[in-house]
Amino acid sequence: MEILRDHPDPIHAIFCCVGGGGLIAGIAAYVKRLRPEIKIIGVEAVDADAMTQSLAAGKRITLEQVGLFADGAAVKQVGVETFRLCQEYVDEMILVDNDAICAAIKDVFEDTRSILEPAGALAVAGVKAYVKQHKLHGKTLIAIGSGANMNFDRLALRRRTRRARRAARGLAGRDDSRTTGRLQEILQPAGNRNITEFNYRFADAKQAHIFVGVTTHQQGESQRLVEMLGRHQLPALDLTDNEMGKLHLRHLVGGHAPQVKNEQVYRFEFPERPGALMNFLEHMSADWNISLFHYRNHGADYGRVLGGDTGAAGGKTGLQDLPGQAGLCLVG
Repeated sequence: MEILRDHPDPIHAIFCCVGGGGLIAGIAAYVKRLRPEIKIIGVEAVDADAMTQSLAAGKRITLEQVGLFADGAAVKQVGVETFRLCQEYVDEMILVDNDAICAAIKDVFEDTRSILEPAGALAVAGVKAYVKQHKLHGKTLIAIGSGANMNFDRLALRRRTRRARRAARGLAGRDDSRTTGRLQEILQPAGNRNITEFNYRFADAKQAHIFVGVTTHQQGESQRLVEMLGRHQLPALDLTDNEMGKLHLRHLVGGHAPQVKNEQVYRFEFPERPGALMNFLEHMSADWNISLFHYRNHGADYGRVLGGDTGAAGGKTGLQDLPGQAGLCLVG
């Protein structure tokens, strides 16, 4: 009622998140009675698509398992009456993944400073997918949003998940890979892009495999960055859309290194700002043997680095001497 009263002009479509089907069934039954030309489009998460599968099969389908990312709309089976109404009145269903949900939460927050819960952001994610798919211009699209089932811990999780998708990763260095100077050399081609992750663990004296996250803003930017690194003799593999890389590989950079002797491990914190990681590396002597390096930007005020050092050329451990850093020796 509120939508039709507040917007009497033409409406192309109304998008609703779908769990059990109550919200979309009620909206669809009302809108189709008064304005049947308006499309009613339901949006579900790809791993919680009970309504989509049920409408396609012509009967209620029970999912064996359901994803809980958008937990407010995570159901294994839709309702009997809601399914009947959706069969009659819903025009289309759209599926979106977790990355799209995260992007929708971020978009709404940046535009309105409102925080949607994941299920409440489904409709916004659906609008974006629908516009891209149909290349629409000049149409009025309405998304039903909600936000009660959200807290800042969960928002931080989704922010990290979204950031993970926007990163180009996987850099292989060359000879002398254990030096600090080599780490700086790898970062320089990235220019002033935001570095979200930088992970390295010594495994081979001839070649280093380094996992790097770089914020990108445009389609194809990660591939251009990979090509640029190649021109600097730094072969790179783009893992932006690799789910295994995002969920697992980033956590596998590290562990025991039998070849590393006399290693000392330190933890550092420094004020997070653009260029902070490069500034940190510039304070490290190029002849220090860095055997472990782990940095990740969580969006906090302080950047955190875990670093391992086997000593400089004269046997002196270098990381503990960094100026202006708060260091804590964890393992000797």
